[in-house]
Amino acid sequence: MAKKPEKLWKTSADDALRWVRGTDLTAMDQSATPGWSGKKADGEELLAARGPELAELQERLFAHGRTGGDRSVLLVLQGLDTAGKGGIVRHVVGMVDPQGVQHRGFGVPTEEEQRHDYLWRVRNALPRPGYLGVFDRSHHEQVLVVRVNHLEPPETWRKHFDELNEFEAEVAASGTLIVKVALMVSADEQKARLAERLERPDKHWKYNPGDIDVRTRLPEYLAAYQEMLDRTSTEVAPWYVVPADRKWYARLAVTELLTGALRSLDLGWPPADFDVETEKARLAAS
Repeated sequence: MAKKPEKLWKTSADDALRWVRGTDLTAMDQSATPGWSGKKADGEELLAARGPELAELQERLFAHGRTGGDRSVLLVLQGLDTAGKGGIVRHVVGMVDPQGVQHRGFGVPTEEEQRHDYLWRVRNALPRPGYLGVFDRSHHEQVLVVRVNHLEPPETWRKHFDELNEFEAEVAASGTLIVKVALMVSADEQKARLAERLERPDKHWKYNPGDIDVRTRLPEYLAAYQEMLDRTSTEVAPWYVVPADRKWYARLAVTELLTGALRSLDLGWPPADFDVETEKARLAAS
């Protein structure tokens, strides 16, 4: 008898993907499927099956916020271009009601944003109570892109590690559950995905010539990611490192992490603030 898809997790996604400080990122197999013993078809089946539950959990969160609750969830997606952040938003976050989602992408700071400290725009983008917030890139760019491109001296960007941890502790204490995901794609897979973008006119808009420049500095980015993961994976905001060469696995893994986070809130449906039987009688008589 075939196993149910959910039983094909040998180890939970949380346990399999949670970053362990000191792990050598350069030794990672980006085509691996940590914790998962099934095949692609099994993973796609489970992804589809998780949809209704994920949608209900997110709706409960939204209802909770609409009735005075203070909880929210923030999904942080970090990764180089082609790592699959957009696919996660479409195929995972896309399974829930968009009215309860706050999505924000973080690119080069605008002139207004540059007039403030780097966390100003992040604070303004945090999800309101009841919402699922999604960050496409995040405040961690301050110790990634800023570091690799030498936009600040080391003595400045190194101070950001403690600032990031303090900021996330503050956000978590306010009622926001943080799920940070680093999507790691191999150099070969990244090259193949960039090549596809160049071959397909419908993908040209996604291509940026600067992506080739980034490829020449992959060792520097890996070193930056290594230190970022080691220094900003905390109890209240751990990092989950997801091998992203297999898109189906990355989407399944993030779905499992997000579903688990929403389950952990243990939110029921808000009770009615009116007499249900009275309203039924009024409706029948109307």
